[in-house]
Amino acid sequence: MSGRRATALRCYGPGEQLKAEEVELPVGAGETLVEMRYASVTQLDRTVLAGKLAQQQLQPPFTPGSEGSGVVLSSEVFPVGTRVVIRGGGVGVSRPGTWGELAVVPDASVHPLPDGMELAAAVAMLAPALTAHTAVRRVGQIVEAETVVVTGITGLVGRLCAAVARSAGAMKVIGLARAGESVDSIAGLVDQIVRVDELGQVGRELPWCNAAIDTVGGPVTSGVMSHITPGGRLVALGYTAGEFATLDLHQLIGRDLRVLPVNMQRTTIEPGTVAQVLADITPAQIRPDIEVVPALHAEDALDLLVSGPADRRVLLDVSRFT
Repeated sequence: MSGRRATALRCYGPGEQLKAEEVELPVGAGETLVEMRYASVTQLDRTVLAGKLAQQQLQPPFTPGSEGSGVVLSSEVFPVGTRVVIRGGGVGVSRPGTWGELAVVPDASVHPLPDGMELAAAVAMLAPALTAHTAVRRVGQIVEAETVVVTGITGLVGRLCAAVARSAGAMKVIGLARAGESVDSIAGLVDQIVRVDELGQVGRELPWCNAAIDTVGGPVTSGVMSHITPGGRLVALGYTAGEFATLDLHQLIGRDLRVLPVNMQRTTIEPGTVAQVLADITPAQIRPDIEVVPALHAEDALDLLVSGPADRRVLLDVSRFT
């Protein structure tokens, strides 16, 4: 396949302003050419731009961007016009990334979208959905007929955990939400909502469960653990409610509970995982809070990543550079 020319953002080193330039994009064997529509702005991208990633092999100037979505223009594997998300294979880390009108990426980094999933929503949810998938399926190993509790259910990761648990066959999904917090966003995702008070104490109506996916930590962790059945699992995913939790060793040992941490930096995304993730979350029709920024304002997008709400996903519109 021949190469193409397109406009892309280029990094000239840590602290240097990104520049929009026309670049040559040769396409080789085992590579797919994608017409980009949206590119994620992530903490990984910030780390790469700062030159602080240990495994980073890109030397300035380079095109950043580790995730994105668009439409296939040419490929030996995917039909032209296929709507896809891009992730993995060193994209944006050891090879040019997605912050451009076009991207040349390894075939293995290209993942077709299910029908009904929008390009912006797909790339916005990709990272949190992979986290939810890892917590529920890989670490928590949720199976059919189990009862699962998800803490922090109103957050994006919490909602995605509920969707993945449902897809994995959970018999009952229970969501924990703070007292007074709106739960409109989780309609249809859970079978029951249990409130947590301002001190992190869990309501007594919380039933026994086989596993708990804990996205908030702090005192909530202790309250949930007391409702896990013998042989059950507590999956530790986050600590927005506090970095410290008291674990009752009598409960832990007496009921043979497992405390299982989720560390995405040490998790390898196996082939087929992204397709499974997208299939898990599509039926739930979760809509994330998305901020779309024009490509030429990428610096503003990087600032929004730090200053905006934790659940807001920041995307670059890389379909045009005007």
